[in-house]
Amino acid sequence: MMCCICKEKEATVHLTQIAGDKMQKVDLCEECAKNKGVNDPAGFSLADLLLGLGASQEIEQSAGGAELKCPKCGFTQADFKKAGRLGCADCYNTFAEGLEGLLKTMHKGVRHVGKVPAALQQSRDTAERLKTLQKKLAKAIEDENFEQAAILRDEIKQMGNKTGNATSTKAD
Repeated sequence: MMCCICKEKEATVHLTQIAGDKMQKVDLCEECAKNKGVNDPAGFSLADLLLGLGASQEIEQSAGGAELKCPKCGFTQADFKKAGRLGCADCYNTFAEGLEGLLKTMHKGVRHVGKVPAALQQSRDTAERLKTLQKKLAKAIEDENFEQAAILRDEIKQMGNKTGNATSTKAD
């Protein structure tokens, strides 16, 4: 089994945390375990390992040493360090400064976009393209650029035929 952190060496330290019904496992090589302070129980936090290798320290540093507390649920930095997760949606705003850097290292971005089925994405793209064409058509008519308007009108009709929608335009 490979180390969860460096993903290069064989894991020799295996940690398991059970909280309620959930079990989390972390496998570390000897060097990564020493770097994370696993041999020093006072300096080790499993939440740090699972949440980005030093997440709670990053949040504490961004707060400038002052103890932040969520106004809605009362969750603190210490609670985050213990649990490895936040208390409510408002915690993301309260701890935003420290979390942004942490989330950037863990994910592609800081905004959740989710997944979209291919067919739905295609229909969204088509609808967006149609709106853009209609705006360009309206602008061409307004500018009395009738040649461009005719080209745009034909393209809109062609898109309507492909999708099976009867699309009416202002130039008809």
